[in-house]
Amino acid sequence: MRISKILTSLAFAALLSLVAAGAALASEVAQGRCTEYNKDAATITIEEYDLNFSKENPYGKPTGVMSVFDAKDAKIGIPPAPGDVLRISYKPEGSAKQALKVMNVSKQDLRKK
Repeated sequence: MRISKILTSLAFAALLSLVAAGAALASEVAQGRCTEYNKDAATITIEEYDLNFSKENPYGKPTGVMSVFDAKDAKIGIPPAPGDVLRISYKPEGSAKQALKVMNVSKQDLRKK
C-alpha cells in the first residue's frame, strides 16, 4: 500500500513537471501581411491582422500595427515575400521579438478559393 502512494506521488510530480516545462516553452503568435523580408539582416516586418475573420478577410483585418521580428534562428517554411500572409510564432525578449517559426499562410493555404 505504501509503494502505491509513493508511485502515485512520483507520477503526479512528473506530470506537474511536464506542465511547467510546457508553460515555459510557450510562445506568442502574430499573423499579418509581410511588408519586408530582409534575408541579410534576418528580419521580417509584418502589418498585424486582427482575429475578425470573414469571407472578405479570411486572415483577419489589417490593424495598422507594424511588427519587426528577428528571424536569425527561425525555422522558415516557404520564404516570405512582400504581400504574403505570415503566421509567426515568437518569443518576446525585452522589446525585441525573436521569431521561432514562420509559416507562409497564403502560399500554404489549401482551401479552394
